[in-house]
Amino acid sequence: MAEYLASIFGTEKDKVNCSFYFKIGACRHGDRCSRLHNKPTFSQTIVLLNLYQNPQNTAQTADGSHILGHVSDVEVQEHYDNFFEEVFTELQQKYGEIEEMNICDNLGDHLVGNVYVKFRREEDAERAMAELNNRWFNGQAITAELSPVTDFRESCCRQYEMGECTRGGFCNFMHLKPISSALRRQLYGRSRRSRGSPPRSPKRPRSQDRYRPSDRNRRRSRSPGYRHGRF
Repeated sequence: MAEYLASIFGTEKDKVNCSFYFKIGACRHGDRCSRLHNKPTFSQTIVLLNLYQNPQNTAQTADGSHILGHVSDVEVQEHYDNFFEEVFTELQQKYGEIEEMNICDNLGDHLVGNVYVKFRREEDAERAMAELNNRWFNGQAITAELSPVTDFRESCCRQYEMGECTRGGFCNFMHLKPISSALRRQLYGRSRRSRGSPPRSPKRPRSQDRYRPSDRNRRRSRSPGYRHGRF
């Protein structure tokens, strides 16, 4: 019996524990869910709830189509890359090496703007969670929790990755918004170099480097209404 219960833990066959919370660290029913949300006491991953604010979300219908056109896709990607780099750089410099960071592009209240940060060490995640709950970003208090999610392949919507999700922004699986390929090489290449591994791509010219909070003398053009967050 014990082996059977262990084999179905966190699956849809489990009538006691919430499979959605186990897979994605969030549940649309919240505290009203009829199944248990087993919050971890230790984990490599933290979630910063509803931290990212997509400027296009207020201009979308439930199926993800745009009803307003004043914010272009290029501007949104630039806004997103700036946000991603600032958060990633700040957390890695202050708390420890980040293995993976993902941000939800869903519209449901339990997933919208969630930032999932998987550290290399559980101790770093625990310290980050404790300290970030006393900090603010872009005028809003940060809510940080340890998350059960460590394998994002099980959490994300595969149909969304193929451009075929029919549930749109209110899908209950993660719609992970990608960063630009250049920024990915820059951020994750930096982590590999810090461990002594050779970089897989050459360093970009300085003129192409993206804005970092510590580079006070460097500025980039930004779209009207852009607000760069600050810890």
